[in-house]
Amino acid sequence: MKQFGLIGYPLKNTFSENYFNSKFLSLGLMDYHYQNFPLTNISELAELLVNHPNLKGLNVTLPYKEHIIPMLSQLDESAVLAGAVNCIKIIGTQTIGYNTDVYGFEGSLIPFIKGHNLTGALVLGNGGAAKAVKAVLTKLGIKHHTVTRTPSPNTILYSELTAETIQQNNLLINCTPAGMFPNTDEFPPIPYHQVTHHHLAYDLIYLPVETEFLKRCKQQGAHTKNGLEMLHLQADKSWEIWFD
Repeated sequence: MKQFGLIGYPLKNTFSENYFNSKFLSLGLMDYHYQNFPLTNISELAELLVNHPNLKGLNVTLPYKEHIIPMLSQLDESAVLAGAVNCIKIIGTQTIGYNTDVYGFEGSLIPFIKGHNLTGALVLGNGGAAKAVKAVLTKLGIKHHTVTRTPSPNTILYSELTAETIQQNNLLINCTPAGMFPNTDEFPPIPYHQVTHHHLAYDLIYLPVETEFLKRCKQQGAHTKNGLEMLHLQADKSWEIWFD
């Protein structure tokens, strides 16, 4: 049996387990299996690898995309670029970290922004997913600012957002878990009344399909998109990495 899986905590309403097992089944790969491995602490990874010697690959989700980096044998360029890991290829005792969020976000963002004159982007949140998003924005030459709840270098606080800041950055990207099921009534605290039909709002969350963040931006006339396409693209990239 060849095993694959997802590590993070807590693992609720995850997409990967059903997605990959359905794919294995459709391809007749009966000796392949994907499962969730909820780790209460990233230090449990070593024990997981020992107890599951047939593991060939892992996906990584919150809150370990950054914390896992020192525990890996090496990093692919995508992981170095993003400063975060969400995919691991296991070859013997070697663990190689990749970032497929970069691939997934870029592939999903480009058609969304096509034909729009971007003036700048506000990246809401500063975790592992946000780092992949910022790597893509930098690659595409889109100037951006990071918005956080607590002070940190080179960021803007939500409380510091002004009408001018919102107007000067017409791409809004939610990289936080605010609004994710089951906490669907949550949303990033930005001044939504300053959002206009010139804005594009992208939420990395895919469950629910339309978050409160997207609803509020849409009510102001903004174009919106959720993270489902990104999710599919990054999952397919993980498959490509594991089976290359």
